[in-house]
Amino acid sequence: MNPGMVMRRIGFYTLVGVVTAFFAVPLLWLLSTPFDDRPRYAVKPPTPTFRHLARIADNPYVLRSLANSVVLAVATMAIVTVTAALAAYALSRVRLPGRDALLYVLLLLSSVVTGTAAMVPIFLLMWQLNLIDTQLGVILVLSGGLLPAALFMLKDFLDTIPRSYEESARVFGASPLQILRHIVIPTARPGLATIAVWTITQVWGSFLTPFILLRDPEKAPAAVLVRTLYTEGGQPDLGLIAAFSLLYSIPVVLMYLFVSGRYGFRFHGGLKS
Repeated sequence: MNPGMVMRRIGFYTLVGVVTAFFAVPLLWLLSTPFDDRPRYAVKPPTPTFRHLARIADNPYVLRSLANSVVLAVATMAIVTVTAALAAYALSRVRLPGRDALLYVLLLLSSVVTGTAAMVPIFLLMWQLNLIDTQLGVILVLSGGLLPAALFMLKDFLDTIPRSYEESARVFGASPLQILRHIVIPTARPGLATIAVWTITQVWGSFLTPFILLRDPEKAPAAVLVRTLYTEGGQPDLGLIAAFSLLYSIPVVLMYLFVSGRYGFRFHGGLKS
């Protein structure tokens, strides 16, 4: 092996090591700080303690906030996945004038008109619909914001599924609903699983929309509750925040491992042999 290739390999592995450390250090901090009696902004061997976890367990809003997050995430996931699947299938199989331009415009608007730029008109709309301080209002707003991107991604997936599957079923007398149920959905299952997980993770970490639309602390999700974990002097309580963040991240990690092991994540069509 020539010296130039050796140096390139050394440089490559050095870069990989630096990038890995860049992502690993915050995770090590998150795993060690909840059990550290004197938490700091540093990764160090913890002085073992469980008092931070005990304080989290004593907080009356913790379990309720996690349950609220589950309700918001699952409901939004159901709306986005079902709606995006039906719309993406129709757009994938029906040739409409300006179809691609419409998809790009929807994706562009969902990317530009978002966050603080859209919250004033969204708040006024929810106020007129009497949906302020309701989980339904938050679910509808989050679903509307995530739907264009989900539709765009899922349509690209459905475009790769050969139409011969559906034509063969149609020859044997299958109705459109039977084709959708027995052919399209099983074939598109990896794409639907990806969209479902993506939607849940987006909603799980959403802060601005529920923070503005929800007034009752008992309806607040976990992403909003975490901002209350400060000392009386306004300083972040590192032990409490780290313990809650660790508890907060477990459901998403378990969901990802379950869906990845059961369905896998891929964005190409076709039936598995």
